[in-house]
Amino acid sequence: MRGHGVDVVPFRGVRVGAGGVLAFDEGPALYGYEWGGGRRGIIGAVRLTGAVVPHEDVAAEAVEERVAFLRAGRAQLEPVLLGYRGGDGRAAGVLDRTAREEPALLDAWDPDGVRHRLWAITGRAGQRAVRADLGVRQALIADGHHRWATYRELREVDAAAGEFGLALLVDTGRHPFAMGPIHRVLPGLPLRDALAAVAGLFRVRRLPGGCAEALEALDGRAAGPEVEGNAFVVTDGRAFHLLDAPVAELTWHTVRHDRPARWRDLDATLLRDTLLGNLWKMPAHYARQVGHARDAEEAVRRAGGGTAVLMRPVGEDVVRELAQAGVALPWKSTSFEPKPLRGLVFRML
Repeated sequence: MRGHGVDVVPFRGVRVGAGGVLAFDEGPALYGYEWGGGRRGIIGAVRLTGAVVPHEDVAAEAVEERVAFLRAGRAQLEPVLLGYRGGDGRAAGVLDRTAREEPALLDAWDPDGVRHRLWAITGRAGQRAVRADLGVRQALIADGHHRWATYRELREVDAAAGEFGLALLVDTGRHPFAMGPIHRVLPGLPLRDALAAVAGLFRVRRLPGGCAEALEALDGRAAGPEVEGNAFVVTDGRAFHLLDAPVAELTWHTVRHDRPARWRDLDATLLRDTLLGNLWKMPAHYARQVGHARDAEEAVRRAGGGTAVLMRPVGEDVVRELAQAGVALPWKSTSFEPKPLRGLVFRML
């Protein structure tokens, strides 16, 4: 199956056992996992040279830090979240049958009221069926680009780390993810300076109300101003301004032209290359301090006298189209929800 699709293999997992002590499972297993209202996937060790497609850039510094962490800890603690489509149903059948017939290794509720269940898939026939189904599929990285890049980089500098990375595979045809935005936090950029830099280059309108009303206006749900072209909300928590309709000359001179139109039209592209990199004059050493938040209210709170930039989500079809064309989105462009719980199963290197 190598080279044709996703090669997922069983591994001997490490989990919390009796008395809260970490312990190895008895033998190699794939793991069925359910969370977030019945969404299910399979946890396994995925070959790093298989058909796994990233869709976002990564920061080299973050990868280097994670490589050092893995070399010291010798364990993969959190799976990369992968989404695939078009399975023939064998993997899903094994997963459903295991959930129906086998006792759960874990059945718990997290503090947010989300139920999490975990099963071991230990039968060889079931494991073979899962591998055969996924072995001709392509998987998209939904969450964990830095983890995947770290696995691949670690393989280059530490041969003992092996050829596999811990991953959770979800059939998004059966269990689609919700696509959420990732907002930006710029604590060192006063709102007045952010607005002054875009004057005459974007249409700028003050919005009534607070964060909820601003998000409704941004994604077109409000009965207020219509949104045209690239759009953002900038705020210091007190005043909310809608930026949209950038002048064509601005994007022509600040966004690279060797990428598809879909990529050039992304809000995240304009934010990185035009706003952060050009109009707001953020040097490289400051750009590393840009914060990210999936919750808009959190982004506004963290701005702390600076500026929060509220974003719109990117559609999954756009993500897949660009990924299959080999084009990476800017870092932190997408958020696939809901996220799995961390730390359920570890994989030792």
